[in-house]
Amino acid sequence: MSRRKQSIDQDLFTKGGIITERDPDFCIVRLRLPAGMITPAQIKEVGDIAARHGIEHIHLTTRQTMELTHVDPTKLEPLLADLAANGTPLGAEREEVVNVTACLGTRNCKFGIIDSVGLAAEIDKKFFGKELPVKVRIAISSCPNGCESERLNEIGITGIQKPIRDPGLCTGCGTCVHYCREKAIEVHDGIIVLHQNKCMECGFCIMPCPFHLISGAPPEYRITVGGHRGRHPLIGRYLITVKSQEDVIRVVDKIIYWIYRQASTGALLPEQLEELDFEKFKETIAKMIEG
Repeated sequence: MSRRKQSIDQDLFTKGGIITERDPDFCIVRLRLPAGMITPAQIKEVGDIAARHGIEHIHLTTRQTMELTHVDPTKLEPLLADLAANGTPLGAEREEVVNVTACLGTRNCKFGIIDSVGLAAEIDKKFFGKELPVKVRIAISSCPNGCESERLNEIGITGIQKPIRDPGLCTGCGTCVHYCREKAIEVHDGIIVLHQNKCMECGFCIMPCPFHLISGAPPEYRITVGGHRGRHPLIGRYLITVKSQEDVIRVVDKIIYWIYRQASTGALLPEQLEELDFEKFKETIAKMIEG
């Protein structure tokens, strides 16, 4: 342990958002910013706080948060107090639920199907920082475009919407065919044919219909588990599709409860799922939700 660290409260170094640098006399301070959302006033104050505490650089991370670099550990307590007062408190990094990421969703994106930012805020409020045997990353994409690479996270949530066409009124103009990126729609003898096995339920064919004859089923939430980036990327496995934000919270709660009770330390969650009968895992989660 460095001499600089010996003179400060060692409990601070058990908090996940504080990461020892290559030079052990300094550390990185990671912030908590669910969905990467921050107001202009807060971001200005983060800069002012960094300057007041002698921090020269702020790193914008791949998980929608910020890191204050090369921090003198003796300044941690007043620094963390200032950050908390700004609404940008200490984040997470260890075996716990870390910063929840999300795209802009229906609040801003023309492709959005679900309110991913609002959902991220609710998940953060309930689960952020919960100590677990393994690190758990949660990411939300408002549509199957997957801008948040949600399927490469331990828990991924994707907004989906099934197209509903009125075949009696459809003119077969083919506009929806042009907008479908999956070639899931074809025109046969003036009749639109949807190939369900190709449809990603992205909803891209709904808005372009010039006669507004394609509507969308209510948005749904597709949940995957066991994804991972890192040195051996894995796409998460499909677990369940639910119909409301409340249902998503319940499913995430059950997954985290299962991880807390059943997962072991020393191995990533995807590796542990490889050793399980995944269908049995799905059945277990489904029963927990029904119960």
